[in-house]
Amino acid sequence: MSEAGDFSGAWVREAAVRIQPLIYRTPVVQWGRFFFKCENLQRGGAFKIRGAANRILSIPKQQLERGVVAFSSGNHAQATAIVAEHLGVQAAIVMPSDAPRAKVEATRERGARIISYDRLTEDREQIAGRILEETGGTLVPPYNHHLIMAGAGTAALELIEDVPGLDALVVCVGGGGFISGCAAIAREMNPAIRVFGAEPERANDVWQSVRAGRRITIPPPDTIADGLRTLSPGVLTFPVIQSLVEEIFLVSEEEILEAMRRVLYRLKLLVEPSGAVSAAAALFGKLPGGLKKVGVLLSGGNVDAELIRNL
Repeated sequence: MSEAGDFSGAWVREAAVRIQPLIYRTPVVQWGRFFFKCENLQRGGAFKIRGAANRILSIPKQQLERGVVAFSSGNHAQATAIVAEHLGVQAAIVMPSDAPRAKVEATRERGARIISYDRLTEDREQIAGRILEETGGTLVPPYNHHLIMAGAGTAALELIEDVPGLDALVVCVGGGGFISGCAAIAREMNPAIRVFGAEPERANDVWQSVRAGRRITIPPPDTIADGLRTLSPGVLTFPVIQSLVEEIFLVSEEEILEAMRRVLYRLKLLVEPSGAVSAAAALFGKLPGGLKKVGVLLSGGNVDAELIRNL
């Protein structure tokens, strides 16, 4: 299951049926030629519940009773905790010690056990592996799994159904699960649609990887977009990106913050820095000319109060 050809829009359509009881069909807000899919208003405040629900609801009941384990800087952690709470199973979440406080507290409130680590000196996957050995539970990774990718792609499925005739999609890129799922279903529904990724300049592992033609690993990045601090694209997600995504655009820290401000003031929508990366690419002239209707996926809206004050 390492080739792009193994993953298709059919996975996304199956996911849409499976996760329907646990998610919201989020609204779309228009601003000129841009149509913003408001996953900041999703349950848990981000698109991540789509993938987490699809993965966890696919685990056999007997195995599920041993619990689930995830690693995340916040949004996937919350999503996993929400689904685990709904099903009455234990969730253990490995979170960096510098994760936004709001995301940590929201995850803990859902009953999850949080294991903190130092992202500069410790490996979150190794920590999760030890917990899995102890509990016999099931890993729910943030992006590098076909069921996670498929669940995430249901956001694009809804957007294209709600706004026919889109010329392009712009999706933020971390590990690549979101854009992989979105690209697979978008290109199936409309082979002519153009799919673009948006990534912080300071966390440009996917941008580098696309240009090198192989997965590049970068040092732990320092960006305000905490949900996009991945070190390299996923083994499963990268071939899909190579095959279906036309270009990855980079945005600066200043552009991310300004995009947050504009979306807040113009659309009355609060998005987190990671969620504003796609908006920054759209609003600051990164896209090619000639696009008349562009879908922009706002991936999340979980923002610390201190950052809101600074805005």
